[in-house]
Parts: sequence; C-alpha cells; structure tokens
Amino acid sequence: MDLKKYIASIPGFPKEGIIFRDVTPILETPEAMHYVVDAFTEFAKQTGADLILGPEARGFLFGVPVALEANLPFAPVRKPGKLPRETVEETYELEYGTDKLCIHADVIKPGQKVVIIDDLLATGGTAEAIVRMVKKLGGEVVGLGFIIELDDLKGVDKFGGIPVCVLTHFEGE
Repeated sequence: MDLKKYIASIPGFPKEGIIFRDVTPILETPEAMHYVVDAFTEFAKQTGADLILGPEARGFLFGVPVALEANLPFAPVRKPGKLPRETVEETYELEYGTDKLCIHADVIKPGQKVVIIDDLLATGGTAEAIVRMVKKLGGEVVGLGFIIELDDLKGVDKFGGIPVCVLTHFEGE
C-alpha cells in the first residue's frame, strides 16, 4: 500500500520552514489503518516484544491497536504532569525545539522487551529519550516502529543495532 496517499503535507506548521506530515487521514481510512496496525503487529511479534510503548499523542493512536492485536500490554509515554504515579523523565530535542517526556517508573520490569510505536522519525530525539527511559528502568528496546521516516534527517542512525520498521519515507524536508 502506498501510505503517502493517506499522509497530508502541511507547509509552515508548526513554524515556517517545517512541512508537517499529518497521519490523521490514515485514521480516517480503515484500509490504511489496518495496513499500519498489521505491519506493526507483525514487527512486534518478530521482535519478541513483551510491551508496546507509544508517545503522546499519535503514538497512542497506533500503539494501542498494535498492542491489542499482538495481545501485549500498552504503556503511554506522556508530557510532564500527565501521569499520576512516580515517573522517570527525559528531555529531548525535536527538529524544531526541545521537550520532555515521562513514563511511569513501575511500568517496565527488568529484562522486559519493549517496542516503541510512533508516527514519525525525524531527528530521532523523541525515540532516543524513550530508549534511555526504558534502559533506566532495566528494560530492553527490541524494536522501533514508525509510519514515516524523514530520511535526510538521519534519525535512524541514533539506534545502532535496534531493529527499525518504517512504512514510508520522505526526503528533502
């Protein structure tokens, strides 16, 4: 399936010089959504994952159905102040600024195998922060799944030997 048909490109959002890749048309198209969920579910099974993590907000939209299809638990990665129990947090860089993410400190058990699902891989800062949190909690990231990779930003280079599943690519952004 050509997922690019279901990704809207929005120039100048959230600021001038950025082309935002909007994946919400995938959510509006059951065939495209099934394709994404099936691909990531198969990837999660191949990695031997014990847990799916997804960062807010688009990681929730794709990570939860993958977790359900793979019969695995899902845990959210959120912005500060959104999780009610003790958290671990990491600061990370976006292609257009910095931010911070948190995860419940008790969500990952030592040795647990984790797959991270998100919509977009740009510089890799978001996923890299999540990988650091998983390691702090004694888990192992065994895979990263992204609908889109912005190839020219080379975010994938940050993940060494961790398997990465990317469903479509954009360049020159």
